[in-house]
Amino acid sequence: MRPKIICHMMSSIDGRLLTQRWTRPASGIGDDIVPRLYEQVAAKLGADGFLIGRKTMAEFTGVTAHEPTTGGDAPRKIHVADRKGRAIAVVVDPQGKLSYAKDDASGDHIVAILSETVSDDYLAALRKTGVSYLFAGADGADLRRAMDVLGESFGIETLLLEGGGRINGAFLKAGLIDEISLLVYPGIDGQAGVSSVFEYVGTADERPAAGCSLRHLATETLEGGMVWLRYRMDQSPPGD
Repeated sequence: MRPKIICHMMSSIDGRLLTQRWTRPASGIGDDIVPRLYEQVAAKLGADGFLIGRKTMAEFTGVTAHEPTTGGDAPRKIHVADRKGRAIAVVVDPQGKLSYAKDDASGDHIVAILSETVSDDYLAALRKTGVSYLFAGADGADLRRAMDVLGESFGIETLLLEGGGRINGAFLKAGLIDEISLLVYPGIDGQAGVSSVFEYVGTADERPAAGCSLRHLATETLEGGMVWLRYRMDQSPPGD
């Protein structure tokens, strides 16, 4: 059974994600309000770990990007390394573009979601470093399969989806989001085309949220005018 997935995000009031572009906090409100409240709220959600994309993971200490290598004859089986009781940091990296100097991201055990095209040498390097990995089908796009493996083989019950707009959009399209936890920062970006909470990459006639309804769970006003919104994602039965 797959984990419960909570999309936990913070945006400006116009839904944008790039914090460095937001207007400054009002007078008397500390500049640390964004990371501090985000982490405080995340801790209240009781998750077993978080999930991010390749570009975000590349910003962590000890993680480097490289050109992917492909091919190999070894069986493509999941690898569950020694988690040592830690929370997990799941990264969606289908082509295996990241290398790791250690098995954790800020203390959380790394689990890589890969495609079956990555090379044997790359998998061997992950095992040597102590990084766990699993496969999301031949092309790395079968997110539902990957989430099932996280639940069944890693014992993950709740996961925070903290991706960029594209990964969030892919999970939305796949019907894998159970709740939304959105912190709305009292500031503005204002520019068209800046990354937003959901950015599914598809054709113009696609509706990635079709069949979904948001049911309000709670609203709370936090320090500095930050607003915390929580919704349950109701999925309509097929054919509705």
